[in-house]
Amino acid sequence: MRARRESYPARSIYKLQEIDKRVRLFKKGDNVLDLGAAPGSWTLYASKLVGPAGRVVAVDRAELTIGAPANVTYINADALAVEPDELIALINADGFHSVISDMAPRTSGQKFVDQTRSYNLFCRALELSVALCRHGGNFVGKIFQGEDFEKARDLVREAYVKTRIIRPTSVRSESYETYIVGLSRR
Repeated sequence: MRARRESYPARSIYKLQEIDKRVRLFKKGDNVLDLGAAPGSWTLYASKLVGPAGRVVAVDRAELTIGAPANVTYINADALAVEPDELIALINADGFHSVISDMAPRTSGQKFVDQTRSYNLFCRALELSVALCRHGGNFVGKIFQGEDFEKARDLVREAYVKTRIIRPTSVRSESYETYIVGLSRR
């Protein structure tokens, strides 16, 4: 598996990599909030790009399977319940440059149920990004396409100057996941 050869725990790295190449999310010294961080591929990728002067706060109720680099703080918590003040206190700054979310529900096999759960997770990630992203910051959130997709896109449009819908080429063809990207927080 290519991801393992390149020292990443999951192939999801290639989704974030493609999104980043298209919209340039990260810069040296940035502060990044990674929601649904386990097993840790997105965390590793972001931590490399922000460098030692940047910080990545990784949140997941599952354990990371990586050794966290020095610029990563891991919080073992449910992103639905974590308090924004707790997260902002970890970076000693006025906000995150980017909030990224690869959160997905445990699938039930019932498409509508899974899409609704995905929408709810997406909305929580967006809510945290609105509360914690600094002016001009960025947001990336995974969502399963379904009835609420347009509503999710419109919510991002309200909070960010530019909105992009990106379905990375590394997403499996049978999957209905896609990413809504918000650029430049209002």
